[in-house]
Amino acid sequence: MDVSQAVNQRISTRAFLDKQITADELRDWLATAQRAPSGGNLQPWRVIAVTGEEKQAVIDLAQKKLAEDPRGERTDRPIYPKDLWEPHEARRRKVGEMMYEKLEIPREDKAKRIQWFSRNFRFFDAPLAVFFVIDERMGHGQWAHTGMFMQTLALLAEERGWGTCFQECWGILRPTLKTHFGLGETEMLYCGMAVGYPEPDHPVNQLRAERAEVDEFAELKGF
Repeated sequence: MDVSQAVNQRISTRAFLDKQITADELRDWLATAQRAPSGGNLQPWRVIAVTGEEKQAVIDLAQKKLAEDPRGERTDRPIYPKDLWEPHEARRRKVGEMMYEKLEIPREDKAKRIQWFSRNFRFFDAPLAVFFVIDERMGHGQWAHTGMFMQTLALLAEERGWGTCFQECWGILRPTLKTHFGLGETEMLYCGMAVGYPEPDHPVNQLRAERAEVDEFAELKGF
């Protein structure tokens, strides 16, 4: 597989086979991704990977907290900016509707949509979950570099026949997860990622989000 193929076939995988990833495979994946760009070689990321009973403990904790308040816990770093503007809001809504169309869940069936969304907090039944941690004292550059590390992991997963789904939804449980994982005083959880072998025939894994044409986001000067 070349890089272009990995980039082109990567999707947000939301259905997984019951097939485990071993500790050795996990370590090799993480070690290989360490070659991701890192300004000043700070390597500002930290990873917590959970499976088995440890993963189930996180799922149980999320279920308990969200039963108390489905909105989760307050955060000063929301998933999306307040009053998201166009064309970004339209893109966000469109991909959501595309997903529910694949799942054949109509807009009026709110219960089924909520039920599906709740699968986020079970990692879509992926065998492995990875959480990304960053120190709150880091600047915007280090957040960008952490994103590069995460993208590198996603592409390396494609090479291995794995699927991934980045899950910023876990940000609404940051205080609880900070305590659960025993993070340092200045550490915070950024987001999670579901990892495993994709279920190829599941309709949700047929979703390919639309992307803007080059001329919509790029200016080419001097050519």
